[in-house]
Amino acid sequence: MNPYWDCNFFEFFGLLLKRAALFLVGQTSTLASDETQILVLSAVAISCGLIGPFLVLKRMSMLANSLSHTILLGISLAALAAGALWGGEWFDWKTLFFGSLFAAFLTALFTETLTRFFRLQEDASIGLVFTALFALGITIVSLYLRDVHLGIEAVMGNADALKISDIRFPALFIAINGSILFLFFKQFQLSSFDSDLAATVGLKVGFFRYLLLFLTAGTCIGAFRSVGVILVLAFLTGPYLTARLFSNKLSHLLFWTPLAGVAAACIGVALSRHLFSVYGLALSTGGLVATSIGLLYVIARTVAHVRKKAAGKPRIPFFTTESKR
Repeated sequence: MNPYWDCNFFEFFGLLLKRAALFLVGQTSTLASDETQILVLSAVAISCGLIGPFLVLKRMSMLANSLSHTILLGISLAALAAGALWGGEWFDWKTLFFGSLFAAFLTALFTETLTRFFRLQEDASIGLVFTALFALGITIVSLYLRDVHLGIEAVMGNADALKISDIRFPALFIAINGSILFLFFKQFQLSSFDSDLAATVGLKVGFFRYLLLFLTAGTCIGAFRSVGVILVLAFLTGPYLTARLFSNKLSHLLFWTPLAGVAAACIGVALSRHLFSVYGLALSTGGLVATSIGLLYVIARTVAHVRKKAAGKPRIPFFTTESKR
């Protein structure tokens, strides 16, 4: 029986801390479904939080939004190829990996082509590529992969049915993203804040732009088996915007952004249990986590606004997302 049955919001966190202490001393070794959800969602939040600051700083959030949807085309094509060539399943790691990389390549190629050669603005290019490739992916899924429910799972996810094995891909990309950022932190930092200066000193800005794009594609892989593209996009942008209200130092933001995502994951799971236990409402855990990300930003924005006003500093418009570097 689930130990969190009939727990309200605050009782949930009390029991979670108690069971965590028992786990650390070796008195329990089993994980409840709620704990599994927290672990997997937290892993997704950390993997997204490591690259989210750079996506927002480089104004690539919309490109990440496009990529998180066009990956559906990549993995649907890879699924067809896997079944035809080596009899593989669409959910195995080879299909997800090669499909996502192929989608990242197509998205970047078409977006850059429309921007450079057809003189379209970048946001218009992203919108056109996003809708066309995503619609094509939905069409392929509807025609050839209807039985696997790929379209629904890829977009919406199923955070209420997570298993501990679902942590494999997010954990892998925590290691990959963390390692690459550790090796190339200065390069990413310079290209994010001043790409012209980076190019002047000989830094290959385009290389690091595409590297970030492929890291985003890889990070999205875990989302298809766990939380879906809507929630992974929220993890890529929301926690960073919250953390930036209280810190402008990039190295600090790479710590606080994943932490804000983990906090939203815990709050979302606790809310899901509370609403079911107290009111009998079986709401989507993924939807509540995404809502928690938004609520955390609103609360943080309110606190930052009040603090600045109390300190007598120049007033900042409440809904402005920009801050001083």
